[in-house]
Amino acid sequence: MSAIMYTITDEAPMLATASLLPIVRGFVSKAGVDIETRDISLAARILAAFADRLPEDQRERDALAELGALARTAEANIIKLPNISASVPQLKAAIAELQARGYDLPDYPDSPETDTELDVRARYDAVKGSAVNPVLREGNSDRRAPRAVKNFAKAHPHRMGEWSTDSRTEVATMSEGDFRSSERSFVVHGEKTFQIVHVATDGTETILKDAVAAEDGDIIDASVMSIGALAQFLSAQIERARERGVLFSLHLKATMMKVSDPVIFGHAVRAFFPEVFTRFGAKLEDAGLSANNGLGAILSGLEALDAETAEAIRTLVSDRLAEGPELAMVDSDRGITNLHVPSDVIVDASMPAMIRTGGKMWGSDGAPHDTLAVIPDSSYAPIYQVVIDDCRRHGAFDPARMGTVPNVGLMAQKAEEYGSHDKTFIAPADGRIEIRSTCGCHVAALISHTVEAGDIFRACHTKDAPVRDWVALAVRRARLSETPAFFWLDPERAHDREIAAKVERALADEDTDGLDIRVFSPVEAMRETLARTRDGLDTISVTGNVLRDYLTDLFPIMELGTSAKMLSVVPLMAGGGLFETGAGGSAPKHVQQLVTENYLRWDSLGEFLALAESLRHLARRDDNHDAEVLADTLERATETLLTEGKSPERRLGGTDNRGSHFFLALYWARELASQSDSSALARTFTPVASELDQSAADIERELLAVQGTKAEIGGYYRPDPESTAAVMRPSATFNAIIDQLAAR
Repeated sequence: MSAIMYTITDEAPMLATASLLPIVRGFVSKAGVDIETRDISLAARILAAFADRLPEDQRERDALAELGALARTAEANIIKLPNISASVPQLKAAIAELQARGYDLPDYPDSPETDTELDVRARYDAVKGSAVNPVLREGNSDRRAPRAVKNFAKAHPHRMGEWSTDSRTEVATMSEGDFRSSERSFVVHGEKTFQIVHVATDGTETILKDAVAAEDGDIIDASVMSIGALAQFLSAQIERARERGVLFSLHLKATMMKVSDPVIFGHAVRAFFPEVFTRFGAKLEDAGLSANNGLGAILSGLEALDAETAEAIRTLVSDRLAEGPELAMVDSDRGITNLHVPSDVIVDASMPAMIRTGGKMWGSDGAPHDTLAVIPDSSYAPIYQVVIDDCRRHGAFDPARMGTVPNVGLMAQKAEEYGSHDKTFIAPADGRIEIRSTCGCHVAALISHTVEAGDIFRACHTKDAPVRDWVALAVRRARLSETPAFFWLDPERAHDREIAAKVERALADEDTDGLDIRVFSPVEAMRETLARTRDGLDTISVTGNVLRDYLTDLFPIMELGTSAKMLSVVPLMAGGGLFETGAGGSAPKHVQQLVTENYLRWDSLGEFLALAESLRHLARRDDNHDAEVLADTLERATETLLTEGKSPERRLGGTDNRGSHFFLALYWARELASQSDSSALARTFTPVASELDQSAADIERELLAVQGTKAEIGGYYRPDPESTAAVMRPSATFNAIIDQLAAR
């Protein structure tokens, strides 16, 4: 049988899979397609990292490594659901839950000293951040709004907040001392190996990264963020927000840039609460309470301090919040501020949400207010100011009339992996950090940055082959969709200048006759794209990895109301395919609602779209006609689902995630029964469609009957599979029909 690999992940997407996957297995089996699963949840990744110290019945296979190997083959067909991109607080919470469940796991060492502690920390550090880099990074990115979804959005536009011409919302970013201003870059000639070395002012050398192998044509760059400049900038913006009477809001990427951005986040916490750290910084450090983990982690960990100190800190925090400026809120009802949890401050989600809400964020009073959006590094921050200026001048975008902005993103083989753990370092002392060749000859450093203790150094290694693949993908998408394609490259950035030169050379080798392909700076590209979008014209954005994330939330949120409705395809460089199912940022809220109300409002639309594309890919690869029929009928069923309003509703009493899955199965079976392209599938699904139609009232009644009660799933990071299945498949009538499919 042909096989599709399905990932088991976390939170609401994992719960939804427990409901949807039995349906998918039943339907696709009739085209000779098998579904395999691999668990890449945060809990599974933790357990796999410590398999050597667990009994056999508690061990987890290293599913992520398996998928990484599979992604490098032409046979790969992977459906990837949203996963937890773990911050330290999430990691610690997952460890505690697993320990409570009887897993012999070590605590997370905040300050490792012994060899054992260093080994434990290294294993946990490997689990941080996104689970999927080894998988995703075997191809570049193709993200777009499916036609059915875009048409539905135009016919049923979501509500956009109104913009005022006198809105005081704006972006604040650094003009010096940041990564953009310090970036240096070079192209490798021949195969070489490099080291990253810290040289202290007394001449002491420390190798930070050894043996970075590079091939001819690869780009190496490095930059530094001055912590002194950052501290001055943050303090100035806090005062600026106070003077202007707007919310102070920090916007980072502490999940993707999992070394650099938590440090920047910590500096923001210290800048906002200076007296706390001036008076009690040493005590907090001794107790393992780091500003990098957020205000929430500090407040929840105060019991580790003596009662007098703990109370003094609580008072200082309370007083500081009262005197202002007012902080933007992640959850005003629960008092969770913008500085509570680094993983809550995700720029590519928070900035589009602010723009969609008329340039406002939520204050402690639960109302929207104008905001100073603080994005310290200036590499990409200006694009958001362009959007704000455009909306202030022209008003909110109209989803019923605006064009669409697909994205072709450079990310293969870790291209533009900024701020991640393997080449990002906190300067241990004053001196310099160098990138040196290890060819055996004595040469000057290829890149050298003067640093002070605490400065953030980040290097980036972009291989040549992914850039050429990226350009070819952009040309292919431009031709297939008959859409202009704009490369977003900053001529003032050293890295982008090298990329632009490669783009020009690669385009010369492609057939671009009749295509509109241009290179703009990010600011120019944003202005041109926004103008076209307001005119109802489509434009492909062709960007590096970070802008890929930013734009594939920004434009879908404006166009569709959510990025979860985007089709996200990774055409793997080896010839296989990986199909993502949407974003998962709001997943924790969904889990909470399920546990308290037995109602899951998570929308699996992205999963439906990804499955159709996966089936279509499989059909082409294996010459499987019935798989193509399944894909086409699934797309039509999905469009019917949208038209009939059977997506999950927000509150009790309506269709939730499980109900949406039932209606998809009903519409899919109807489409298969009525089509004429495969008589075998029509014969199989005619009775299934009839049974679902006849039993629809009973199924809906059974699905509604469980709503409004508590649901027990046996854990957050590691739910019990049997309990989860019972909660997510509550209709015995529906289950019987689906489970009988295998016997037909």
